[in-house]
Amino acid sequence: MFEIAELGHAICETDYERLLPELRTRLLLSQQKVKRSDFPVIILISGVDSSGKGDVINLLNEWMDSRYMRTIAFSKPSDEEKERPKFWRYWRTLPAKGAIAVYAGSWYSNPISRRVYDKINDGKLMLDLKHICQLEQELIDDGVLIIKCWLHLKKSVQKKRIKKLEKNPDTRWKVTKKDKKHLKFYNKFISVAENVLAETSTKHSPWLIIDGFDIRYSSLTIGQHILSRIEQHLEKRQIKKPSQSEDLVSDKTYYFQQKLLESLDLSLRLDKKKYVLLLSKYQAKLNKLARHAHEKKLSSILVFEGWDAGGKGGAIRRLTHAIDARSYRVIPIAAPTDEERQHHYLWRFWRHFPRAGQVTIYDRSWYGRVLVERVEGFASNNEWQRAYAEIVNFEEALDDHGIILLKFWLHIDQDEQLKRFKEREKISYKKYKITEEDYRNRDKWAEYNVAVNEMVTRTSTQKNPWLMVEGNDKKFARIKIIKAYCEYLEKMLD
Repeated sequence: MFEIAELGHAICETDYERLLPELRTRLLLSQQKVKRSDFPVIILISGVDSSGKGDVINLLNEWMDSRYMRTIAFSKPSDEEKERPKFWRYWRTLPAKGAIAVYAGSWYSNPISRRVYDKINDGKLMLDLKHICQLEQELIDDGVLIIKCWLHLKKSVQKKRIKKLEKNPDTRWKVTKKDKKHLKFYNKFISVAENVLAETSTKHSPWLIIDGFDIRYSSLTIGQHILSRIEQHLEKRQIKKPSQSEDLVSDKTYYFQQKLLESLDLSLRLDKKKYVLLLSKYQAKLNKLARHAHEKKLSSILVFEGWDAGGKGGAIRRLTHAIDARSYRVIPIAAPTDEERQHHYLWRFWRHFPRAGQVTIYDRSWYGRVLVERVEGFASNNEWQRAYAEIVNFEEALDDHGIILLKFWLHIDQDEQLKRFKEREKISYKKYKITEEDYRNRDKWAEYNVAVNEMVTRTSTQKNPWLMVEGNDKKFARIKIIKAYCEYLEKMLD
């Protein structure tokens, strides 16, 4: 069992004043180095009520340059947050590279509280902790430094501190009914906390357990710990990174021989008359189902991937024609902006998740990491290879929240693509769609073909499979897509 110490550590005022100047100087110097670095720092300050968490956070902001660090406090989830997956509120606050964020309360707060009050059992707690470890590992793999500090108090000390705060008119506001209520659950809280700390203290993100008896001692100790972790991380990041050819896993290791794309029947066609009838039928059906989903607060995320000129835009337009414009949003994904490049590659997608009853449509998506970034060398071998598991976990979070996720791959052959390129060049309002890059990408068709086959194989799960769309005939593809969405909505609304 991972035990929390119960020692009453303290430090005298003289020693505190002697040690503080050097610590502050070194913290400021390390912060300047972080500003110029390629990683962010996340500091989690958690622990027992009245253990001095707020005081420590205030001191850290006083000792360091508060202009370049942000303190983020979480209370009960808002209605907007409740309508998104549980980690949404945290992803959207993650610091950019070179920045420091201090979290007062974090992704640990809710699971601990819910277990203490028996709103979840041990099994659900362990599942929540598994998801937390996955989240932290994804951030760590991306270079993020996570520093986790837990402030502890003995029950007797906590009780005395609460009474002392209540007696003073200037500090009475710090004590809430919730604090008094939590005091009654102290023993269970400590038991749950010990379990949580044991399960989530890892080699790369260990917990620092510190006695909160004396603010001078706890603040100095946490400050020294933060300094040490930052300096170690800076030194580690200075070590030469492996080049593409030096990555730990060979680029050929995961080349799959499946011929998924080649197995699709691209001769499938719909004549115009039947297409018009089916389009009218399924658009009407989708309109009704979409309104019902909106009333039931059932959200959808639709992902459109495929070859250049594969028909994604046309399919999206026919689909959205059947949905109230106030209920959906189309997100076109291009190269990441400067701001987006300063975060984990999934950050920009978390930000666009729909509210309850809404539909978000991604015209290209997070799969760019294992497609264009892989083929064009924008991501290292290790980065795109670990992305498969990260994406599966990411999509599992959507499924756990009850969001419908549909992933469409629109497939055409090279002859059809070239034909569409030439047609676009002849139409004034379509010329903008054709660029030199489109033709350049054709030269890498074989490489993209391998990447697509592997992507589908490794990210098509039972809950979130890929829907492969035969796209040489646009009419056939559009009907297949709208029909599939209708079927998923019917199933979820049944």
